[in-house]
Amino acid sequence: MRNIFKTTSVILLATIAISSCGDKERQIETVNKTDKINSQVKSNDVAYDPGEEWKLEWADEFDTEMIDTNNWNFQIEEAGRFNDEWQRYTNSSENAYVENGNLVIQANHVSDEHGMDQYTSARLNTANKQSWTYGKIAARIKLPQGNGIWPAFWLLGANIDENGGDTPWPQTGEVDILELYGSKDDAVVEANMHYADASGSHAMMGAASYKLEDGIFADSFHVFELEWDSKKIAWIVDGHQYASTSIEEDDRSEFHKDFFILLNVAVGGSHAGRPDSTTNFPQKMYVDWVRVYKK
Repeated sequence: MRNIFKTTSVILLATIAISSCGDKERQIETVNKTDKINSQVKSNDVAYDPGEEWKLEWADEFDTEMIDTNNWNFQIEEAGRFNDEWQRYTNSSENAYVENGNLVIQANHVSDEHGMDQYTSARLNTANKQSWTYGKIAARIKLPQGNGIWPAFWLLGANIDENGGDTPWPQTGEVDILELYGSKDDAVVEANMHYADASGSHAMMGAASYKLEDGIFADSFHVFELEWDSKKIAWIVDGHQYASTSIEEDDRSEFHKDFFILLNVAVGGSHAGRPDSTTNFPQKMYVDWVRVYKK
């Protein structure tokens, strides 16, 4: 998606002791970081199980009234900045907001014309706020649909110059956890990975597809996961692994460093086709939660 492209809370409370001052001091010991994060998890969310070996490292459950700017940046970009996309990315509450415990990224058609700068949307990222090397990165998402609609949940190397780093793309690396091209098939999501080869030129894994047996991704929420360790990266939808690739090769060294998360809905673009009279607006991507787990 770059150029050419939340167990009921378990909180550790120190035992309240009245026998000595020392016991009282122990009462205010630092609360375990993971248990703090667990307190964010929705009590009615019982369907998703990351597996016994995975421990929650970070999450945003979108249970606050507004988007948590300790986690997310609003990336403001002019139309055409990436991939010849027709939308401009804004920091407006008309394009990204929290509603009923979900992050909503909303693409709007702001005129009667189809073309460059006739649409607005949002691109959120955790750059310089939250980043990770290895782990399970997962989100529960209900995707938008239609010709020219291009939602994505993905990762970029934390050192990218686009966000204050010193390294250009594709040397930073990119992992597309999901992309959906509405002009192709609203029942299909794609996985991919981009990097620089030995000569420094753009290379990629090549898109791998997952197709629903029934319906389309706009019908309901689905869980999208990426499992990433020092040897490989694997892509999973609703518990079904459908793609995997090695990252042990020398020209894939980018994937052993910190990456941050992005969520966005693009409109049009050189890879996504164009919206037309059949594309209804607004189009919304609903994100129930985003979580990062570590072994």
